[in-house]
Amino acid sequence: MNAARAVFFAAVSAAGVAFAIGAVRAARAARDLRRPTAVEVLIGFVTDFLDALGIGSFAPTTALYKLRRIVPDERIPGTLNVGHTPAALAETLIFVTSILVDPLLLVTVVASAAAGAWLGAGVVGRLPRRAIQIFMGIALLMAGAVFAAVNLGALPGGGTAMALHGWKFAFAVGVNFVYGALMSVGIGLYAPCMITLALLGMHPIAAFPIMMGACALLQPVASLRFFRNGAFSWGPALGLMTGGVAGVLVATYVVKSLPLVALRWLVIVVIAYAAYAMLASALRAEAEQPTAASAASPE
Repeated sequence: MNAARAVFFAAVSAAGVAFAIGAVRAARAARDLRRPTAVEVLIGFVTDFLDALGIGSFAPTTALYKLRRIVPDERIPGTLNVGHTPAALAETLIFVTSILVDPLLLVTVVASAAAGAWLGAGVVGRLPRRAIQIFMGIALLMAGAVFAAVNLGALPGGGTAMALHGWKFAFAVGVNFVYGALMSVGIGLYAPCMITLALLGMHPIAAFPIMMGACALLQPVASLRFFRNGAFSWGPALGLMTGGVAGVLVATYVVKSLPLVALRWLVIVVIAYAAYAMLASALRAEAEQPTAASAASPE
């Protein structure tokens, strides 16, 4: 193991330990701590199963939460980051050790995404409910469009490179800072990261350790902020933690592959509904504001 890989695993390990300590402290102070329901655990299993196959977990989880009305809209970003962290750590141990990608690129991209997540989570904790609804509604539409473009062959399949150099290296590091910040508002990193690396000429398999390694570092970092501001729901988050790791292990070691095109079309349908519901909620909130304001104003 060279120095860059050693630094990477040390950073991920430290983030994992910090996440565990932060979770225990937050749980002791929480007033809404409860056990997850069977449905919440099942959602964790299914979405992280899809995550390990490269589809991603944030958009499907958001769609299922909206469909079942499990988590208030303003708490979805925090619940996603906190709940999916253990599965992200498990994926990193599996994929980073089995797929050889340029260690320097891996370390710098992951660090950049984590820095973006730290700043983004601080902003999200102060955003009003309607702003989060709009952000997530647009994010879901974008995710659905990306999945559709991939299925229709409108996006590149990638090249053969396992490393980047020069301006391509700098671009990948910079754009993943933005992707890390967007993770804090519930916009998954997998699809945009994979497409960016493909456009830069990297082999599709090279995206797996990079995007999974990035999530394994940035999600614990973002979660520390969410632990502080309490902008997440404990029960659903624990459901994601419980079912998510099992979903990753089954996808990696038991199923290994599925017809991803068909799965993406199914996810697109669910995401489209969630995007509509999220944006409709934001529009209703806007329409209710003048009514509430007029009712509160004196004669």
